[in-house]
Amino acid sequence: MSNKKKVNAFRRSLMQNLTKNVGNSGVGNVESIDKSKIKKVLICRPNGRLGNMLLITPLVQEVTETFPDCKIDVFVKGFVAPIVFEKYDNVDKIIHLPKKPFKELVKYFKVWTLIRKQNYDIAINVDQNSSSGRLGVKFSTAKHKFFGNLPEGVTLEHEDYEHIAKYPVYNFRHFLNQAGVEGKNEPVALLDLKLTETEISNGKNILDKIIDPNKKTIAIFTFATGEKCYSVSWWDEFYTALKKEFSDDYNIVEVLPVENVSQINFEAPTFYSKDVREIGSFLANVDVFVGADSGIMHLSSASKTPTLGLFSGANMKKYEPYGNGSEGLDTNKLGVPDFIKAIHKVLNN
Repeated sequence: MSNKKKVNAFRRSLMQNLTKNVGNSGVGNVESIDKSKIKKVLICRPNGRLGNMLLITPLVQEVTETFPDCKIDVFVKGFVAPIVFEKYDNVDKIIHLPKKPFKELVKYFKVWTLIRKQNYDIAINVDQNSSSGRLGVKFSTAKHKFFGNLPEGVTLEHEDYEHIAKYPVYNFRHFLNQAGVEGKNEPVALLDLKLTETEISNGKNILDKIIDPNKKTIAIFTFATGEKCYSVSWWDEFYTALKKEFSDDYNIVEVLPVENVSQINFEAPTFYSKDVREIGSFLANVDVFVGADSGIMHLSSASKTPTLGLFSGANMKKYEPYGNGSEGLDTNKLGVPDFIKAIHKVLNN
């Protein structure tokens, strides 16, 4: 581990220890909520990664459906959130926490001042392990504060509870139930970039210039960060099988990462863009997406494309794509024939 990673790990551990009890004292004492009076909501997810922003879209949808007249501020890091929530009418302000707070102290303190000045009715922390998220809720003057964790001894029985996009919704539903708001039993909403018809049409125009528009299209994404990135030899075996099985009757196109690299040496037709919504619009027009756990995998899912996520770690239940025929594939247990079978399943539905 590099020194930078060690410092960051130490900083996160220190902050988690310092804030782990923030909000715990009142977690079991929930004041009754009058839905008609909820007009302004704060959602805290101070993280800058594309995937993590997309993974809170189900919670944003849940809050909007529960309180349709409310305005939502989102407390984040980085500059992806305005792109992700561009078409969410209920999202009002995007509050950015500086990426390096100790180097931008003035901006850092301005953020907390801004949160403090807003008259929020409810403040919600998405991830109970987020120190900044818990502090954001604590620092707000909201009447109703949800720190992301359940009361001691409470467990929720849902088969998909482990999923990072779903358990914040289940936890929030439990919080509302305790506050006298009628519970919901329907499935958690899908990830949603809320692409417009114009965006999707533009994505189709881009795709049609790359492939044969008379054939269905398989999109692959061969990159990922760190240990999630499969080797060149792994992709060579998979791509060889993919061509053998599909190249005559289907298009195969590779979506490139911002680093503009390819684990198959750019052998397939490629699409490259730095525009998140344009990438999403492009993916909305393919018939199946295959790629490792990454922001682009979640972007495919949020574009309503059937998405097959490749997982080699123990985090599949937490991050696997869902909805529209999507599923996670455990590459420790499954092989290339299984991946081909999964693609056929999607294309034939």
